[in-house]
Amino acid sequence: MVERVTLTDEQKKLIAKTKPLIQKLNTGVYTDNEIRQILSEITGEKIDPSNEIRLPFFTDNGFNTHFGKNIFINTGVTFSDLGGIYIEDDVLIGPGAKILSVNHPIVPQYCHQMELQPVRIKKNAWIGADAKILPGVTVGENAVVGAGAVVTKDVPANSVVVGVPAVVKSKM
Repeated sequence: MVERVTLTDEQKKLIAKTKPLIQKLNTGVYTDNEIRQILSEITGEKIDPSNEIRLPFFTDNGFNTHFGKNIFINTGVTFSDLGGIYIEDDVLIGPGAKILSVNHPIVPQYCHQMELQPVRIKKNAWIGADAKILPGVTVGENAVVGAGAVVTKDVPANSVVVGVPAVVKSKM
């Protein structure tokens, strides 16, 4: 189900809190530990020491992103997380990938509202370079999203998807 919303006062306060932290994260030189500490402040959850996030890392809000363990996120990745992004253990995300949980209605009088749908990346999935995961998508366990793919529908577990829009190329 698509939730159509405008920002609440609480969300506006959280954004005001996370915006300078996101800018700080991407304008300094930090150790892996320091990156995890800043991301913990942004997300409001402790980032496990097994996770490695390469900078720059872009997020519009950060407070609705949830990380498992042993995750690798390469450079230049973008999250739009107001609808929720849930990344399970052992996930790999390639450079320049975008994970988006927010859309806007195409009806002109509602286009300033947002449609929120969570994105779920299941255990041991691999998101290729420059792939885009759109709102409401679940990438199944052990699935591979090929580089440059645009994923508009759920990806079955143990499969490889490629293309625009992404289609199942093979089963593993």
